Amino acid sequence: MERDIDYSSSKLTPEKALQMLRSEGMDVTLEQAEEILHFLRIIANIAVLKYLNKTK
Repeated sequence: MERDIDYSSSKLTPEKALQMLRSEGMDVTLEQAEEILHFLRIIANIAVLKYLNKTK
């Protein structure tokens, strides 16, 4: 699944995510690390939106 996401201003790039996952013993490719990172960003955005909606 192709995504054109600009990670240049991000602190966590797919390459850094790949290093972190491999250091924990997970054998993943760069593409898989990018998919995992994208999924985590979606989950984080949902969590923030839910929190902000509760505080209104």
